[in-house]
Amino acid sequence: MKPTTVNEYESQLTGIAKERFRELRDLLKTIAPEAKEVLKWGKPVFESKTILFAYSAHKNHLSFIPTGPALLPFQKELQSYTTKQDSIQLPHNEPFPSDLIRKIATHRKMDVEVNDAKWKY
Repeated sequence: MKPTTVNEYESQLTGIAKERFRELRDLLKTIAPEAKEVLKWGKPVFESKTILFAYSAHKNHLSFIPTGPALLPFQKELQSYTTKQDSIQLPHNEPFPSDLIRKIATHRKMDVEVNDAKWKY
């Protein structure tokens, strides 16, 4: 069954993917507690004036999608990760980089609030 809420999405996960998903979700909630959690394109997102960030769980990694501009200031710190234009892959077999994710997510949230940054995905 295709999930219609973030809770349903999470309930379909198992094992390390579920643990890591919960860790990322909880972290993002602390950064944007006022944001709504919804599904877009089948992925969980946090949104306020616009989408702040999206994320998804996969067999071997999580994808964290804060947009490309939010990743730019952190290129040096992201060198050891697989990145795409707007996302970073967080492998399940490596330590969860909570400090780095916190910095990127906080940067993205501030960019939206202060500069009215838009979602480009």
